[in-house]
Amino acid sequence: MTNAELAILSLIAEGPRYGYEIEQTIEERGMRDWTEVGFSSIYYLLNRLEKAGFARSKMQRSGGRGPSRKVYEITPKGRNAQIKATIEVFSVARHSYTSILLGVANLPLISREQAVEVLNNYCQLLADRRTKVAKTAQSQHPLSNIVESLFDYSLTMINAELAWVQKFMTQLGAQNH
Repeated sequence: MTNAELAILSLIAEGPRYGYEIEQTIEERGMRDWTEVGFSSIYYLLNRLEKAGFARSKMQRSGGRGPSRKVYEITPKGRNAQIKATIEVFSVARHSYTSILLGVANLPLISREQAVEVLNNYCQLLADRRTKVAKTAQSQHPLSNIVESLFDYSLTMINAELAWVQKFMTQLGAQNH
């Protein structure tokens, strides 16, 4: 099961949801900071989960004048797959690949001034992202312990990367080119 499938499955495991409601939940919780679910792939993933027997759908009338919606819910097979995938996530320490390392590896190609400029810009982007994640977390209160932990992890990782880049910039500034 892919990470994106597990993310969608976990949302319908909380309760039956239709596609747009899943998108809203992803946005509200800031899940795109830690999942690989694009807006355009939600229905594709729901269809894959349904074909695998992990989810089922039914048409449900909307409360207002709108059209009926296709609502998805987890199946017993899907719950078992969700449990298995959750355990599997913690059974292997996976590599985390980040493009910043490619950038650092290629810094010798640009001038020292350009390097300082792009690194300062990157620090600002990280600071902006940290502010956005913190605001999203604050807008969610009260949070369950699990959801709060997800936001805490994201903020911790952003802070760690920001601290690393700042340390690297100090080292870069101390070097003679």
